[in-house]
Amino acid sequence: MRRLSGFNIVALTLGFAFLYIPILILIIFSFNESKLVTVWAGFSTKWYGELFQNQAFLDAAWVTVKVGLFSSTIATVLGTLAAFVLVRSGRFYGRTLFSGMIYAPLVMPEVITGLSLLLLFISIGMPRGVTTIVLAHATFSMCYVSVVVSARMASFDRSLEEAAYDLGCSGWDAFKSVTLPIIAPAVISGWLLAFTLSLDDLVIASFTAGPSSTTLPIKIYSSVRLGVSPEINALSTIIIGIVTVGVITASLVSKRAIARQQAAEREA
Repeated sequence: MRRLSGFNIVALTLGFAFLYIPILILIIFSFNESKLVTVWAGFSTKWYGELFQNQAFLDAAWVTVKVGLFSSTIATVLGTLAAFVLVRSGRFYGRTLFSGMIYAPLVMPEVITGLSLLLLFISIGMPRGVTTIVLAHATFSMCYVSVVVSARMASFDRSLEEAAYDLGCSGWDAFKSVTLPIIAPAVISGWLLAFTLSLDDLVIASFTAGPSSTTLPIKIYSSVRLGVSPEINALSTIIIGIVTVGVITASLVSKRAIARQQAAEREA
């Protein structure tokens, strides 16, 4: 194993410091007694209590979670079906156009996507609200799910499905019993990616949201424009904590699954 040089160590240290020191400062000042976020006045957790009493933030968080759950589920279903068609259907008339429409949101600026969806909803007379945000998020996150699932299906062993057909399975039974369990990790990864993109989105949601459907990123952005408050620091710290716990949990589950698989292989 090659040892890290002094230059590499310094570069890694500066890189991690640039990324994580601002996050660490944010977490520390979320426990600040003072209302001024740049002046330390002692340790306190009162801003967490203020946050949970702020109904506007709670409503925005609920809208964000609701939009994320619905949009990521729709995007996962449509993205998986699109990946199945692209990988399994071979060359068909209109394949280039179909694949281009699937992957266009990957390179399309979010401003253009949000504006085009806004004009679409206005032209068909659909009032802006939670439904329009869900449709917008499902539209742009579906392509990410399709990319993840397509990569898994491209390396899929088709002989397993053929064996299922030989045993009398129909197309749906083979997909449900053989294909779906094998591609399930990619499908779950696509759902998590779509959910994360929905939680993080500000631009598209700002075009498609209505007066009573403010998402958490929109609420945070509108609050920060008037000045950063300790409640924002507290909210950001809670989000960082949730993400950290989720990443650690996923890592532990993955390691245990790999260990069980290796143990089963040794026993076999």
